[in-house]
Amino acid sequence: MKLALTHTGRSLLAFYFLLPGVMKFVSWDMHVALMETHGMVMVPVLLAVAGVVQIAASICLFLNKQVVICALGLAAMVLLINLNLHDFWNVYEGVDTKHETQNFFKNMGIFAGLLLLAAANIDQSSNEES
Repeated sequence: MKLALTHTGRSLLAFYFLLPGVMKFVSWDMHVALMETHGMVMVPVLLAVAGVVQIAASICLFLNKQVVICALGLAAMVLLINLNLHDFWNVYEGVDTKHETQNFFKNMGIFAGLLLLAAANIDQSSNEES
């Protein structure tokens, strides 16, 4: 049961990051506008890096490879995105504060799931090295 739950959770987290990673390239202009609205700098570079990291890390999670590194990397990305793009405590023209608050706290749940996934796989990789 534990193994099935772990594989299911890991796969769902991978899927959660794969689609947004792809959409960063499919809807490039929309994402650039969002990032610029929030006053971010180096937008094209950061957007491309975010998309590549999300796609690559999600593929690794699907394949159960480098899970700890990918989970912690995605967790760090979630925190950065939350602080820069879902900053509900700031007011931006055309940005719905209630929606950003919801996204912020949803992302904290995803952050927690990524930390749990990393922790579970640290134990697993330690057992494999013995």
